[in-house]
Amino acid sequence: MLSPAKSKFRKQFKGRIHGVASCGYRLGFGSYGLKALASARVTAAQLEAARRAITRCMKRVGKVWIRVYPDVPVSRKPAEVRMGSGKGGVEYWVCRVYSGTIMFEMDGVDESTAKEALSLAAAKLPIQTKIVTRGI
Repeated sequence: MLSPAKSKFRKQFKGRIHGVASCGYRLGFGSYGLKALASARVTAAQLEAARRAITRCMKRVGKVWIRVYPDVPVSRKPAEVRMGSGKGGVEYWVCRVYSGTIMFEMDGVDESTAKEALSLAAAKLPIQTKIVTRGI
């Protein structure tokens, strides 16, 4: 699963995700993409499940780009632990996805295969998405 090899700080505040994407909202590499229509936190496990769905549907033909990266640590305290005694350890990693962000791109396959693969990936994600194509 995706996680940073090294980070400046072990734990972060939760933060809020407001507004729309100011960068990463256009296709940059491939011909087809999956665009987020809402803002949310997407975990590394969800990204990996979506990536696997795409590559299996494509039968490893063509190329896939992941345009988001989980770099925000989420901490959690163990079950049945008393209050206090600091913040819990890092449980998993998430990426903050803003509305309008392109999450996945792909190229080298026909349109029907690309749309099927991206719709399978969209089912693995916790937010609403839409499939976009490069305007020719």
